[in-house]
Amino acid sequence: MTPNQIRARLVEKGSSYRQFALARGYEPRNVTQVVARWAGAQRMPNGRLAFAILRDLSEEIGADVVPGIRQIASAQ
Repeated sequence: MTPNQIRARLVEKGSSYRQFALARGYEPRNVTQVVARWAGAQRMPNGRLAFAILRDLSEEIGADVVPGIRQIASAQ
């Protein structure tokens, strides 16, 4: 997914990157940076914070931001 597709899914749910970040306890800037860097990437992020943000964001919008992240997150 592209950052714009993710933003559109959040808007459909009446949310935004900022509202998502604050509701989940993340810094809004971190969320936008992680999405800009990892959205649509074919590999998983190495960092715990980036992985957590992408996992929570994928659960929020109901689609994988990075392919396979929801399956990996549920296996842990």
